Amino acid sequence: MAIDQTSEPKAAAAGPSHFIREIILEDLKTNKWGGRVHTRFPPEPNGYLHIGHAKSISINFGLAQEFGGLCNLRFDDTNPSKEETEYVDSIIEDVRWLGGDFGDRLFYASDYFQQLYEWAVQLIKAGKAYVCDLTAEQVREYRGTLTDPGRESPWRNRSIEENLDLFERMKKGEFPDGARTLRAKIDMASRNLNLRDPVMYRILHADHHRTGDKWCIYPMYDFTHGESDSIERITHSICTLEFEDHRPLYDWYLEQLGIYHPQQIEFDRLNLTYTLLSKRRLLTLVKEGYVSGWDDPRMPTITGIRRRGYTPEAIRNFCRAIGVSKTNGTIELSLLEHHVREDLNKRALRVMAVLRPLRVVIDNYPEGQTEEMEATNNPEDASAGTRKVPFSRVLYIEQDDFREDPPKQYFRLSPGREVRLRYGYFITAQSVVKDASGQVVEVHCTYDPATRGGNAPDGRKVKSTIHWLSAAHAMEAEVRLYDNLFAVPNPGDVPEGQEFTVNLNPKSLEVVPNAKLEPGLRGAAVASRYQFERLGYFCVDKDSTSGKLVFNRTVGLRDTWAKIEKAQQAKP
Repeated sequence: MAIDQTSEPKAAAAGPSHFIREIILEDLKTNKWGGRVHTRFPPEPNGYLHIGHAKSISINFGLAQEFGGLCNLRFDDTNPSKEETEYVDSIIEDVRWLGGDFGDRLFYASDYFQQLYEWAVQLIKAGKAYVCDLTAEQVREYRGTLTDPGRESPWRNRSIEENLDLFERMKKGEFPDGARTLRAKIDMASRNLNLRDPVMYRILHADHHRTGDKWCIYPMYDFTHGESDSIERITHSICTLEFEDHRPLYDWYLEQLGIYHPQQIEFDRLNLTYTLLSKRRLLTLVKEGYVSGWDDPRMPTITGIRRRGYTPEAIRNFCRAIGVSKTNGTIELSLLEHHVREDLNKRALRVMAVLRPLRVVIDNYPEGQTEEMEATNNPEDASAGTRKVPFSRVLYIEQDDFREDPPKQYFRLSPGREVRLRYGYFITAQSVVKDASGQVVEVHCTYDPATRGGNAPDGRKVKSTIHWLSAAHAMEAEVRLYDNLFAVPNPGDVPEGQEFTVNLNPKSLEVVPNAKLEPGLRGAAVASRYQFERLGYFCVDKDSTSGKLVFNRTVGLRDTWAKIEKAQQAKP
């Protein structure tokens, strides 16, 4: 069952250098695969993709694109008890969003179930596989340890005829779940535990999301993976390091069957601080209500970070920056955020927003007057142009931008101090109004009409510029301030007897229900991204309605990595 997918390679473009790329360059030089480069991304549809998968997508699709080859999207859907169509649909959407171009090359391991069954029969006939009656627990017990060899199953030497009969009856559904397995006959004394007669097929009476109840035996991942690669004529089967010990088994199956044999290559998986990338644990967070769903913006899922406002370009740039190696390590989450900021800084329009409004009255500004101030949309992109922002006598500023009794080094608004209003005027605080509890609820100021646009004709300087909104024109919006989902850098490390959820950050979400925004944002489209000046980058959430927008904070403005890079560049 071969799939003809030939491709003509292009001359190698300049790409980030790493050992997999060097292998491909050498293979092209020696014409090992007839000049072809054909990779695949093979997710299991038992959950949503996360940022760790983005690295694999970037490598597989990126290398195929660089060398003019092909990359398939193939679902390794061999466990119907955990797989759902919802996961399939989300994975297809995520891969496309990240720029993975699989064209019409969307495949499923379940497409190959009949061929896999026939190959299993071939191995039985060759005396290389047998039906075993040991329970799963007994199989583990007989397997041995890293220091002790395994023991042969009592059923290991059944005749070929008996094995063929039992396997056929397994296929017909004559036995209950777990009653029998088909195992490869390799070497119970092998130093590699994966070669100690691994299970190839198990009985599972469960409907499959694509094949329904046609099958009640399902191939194991290790048996399916290499054979699917073979069917699709993959050249470079790229996977993460935990499969390195499985490679001898991958090779053994292909060699025993005598079929097309791709090359498996392992690379380091992505690990991030303050992040868990275990599907099982992510599923726990969803099912137990710690998050609102797989697309909760605090989740490391592709759908979650997309909803939060990350761009596919930023993720691809991050994946290129961290490189590819043969050693697992942990990457600082701040590096990912750095690439998000770098990308959004170039593309996000600037607007002014006030999250915690404090009312400011300019006493000497004419009542009823409104001006339009010209504001820059993006200083990084001259083509973005400018916009008009209304200015009036009563404004909103951030509560943190005023202190009645300022500490040292506080240069924002305080009694008697002059500050610049962004795109507006210089103002000076004169007096305050307090509520019954003594909290300042209103600041009365004066302005200098000669400083329109934020510059003084006499050349005087101020030490602070603050943002603002006209109270009469500002629109209201809900703003969700997201922080790390976990409070510790390695959330997988927990005290004995406790669950990983003990490391959840109780302050990972703060909802600001009545923030004030520029009126020009009315009608902003879902997923639109903006920089709220001085506050960070924000994205319009899908929960927005025609009556009220909802914004998610994508990332703050602080960038530790940019400072580190700048310091390194300054070194002689």
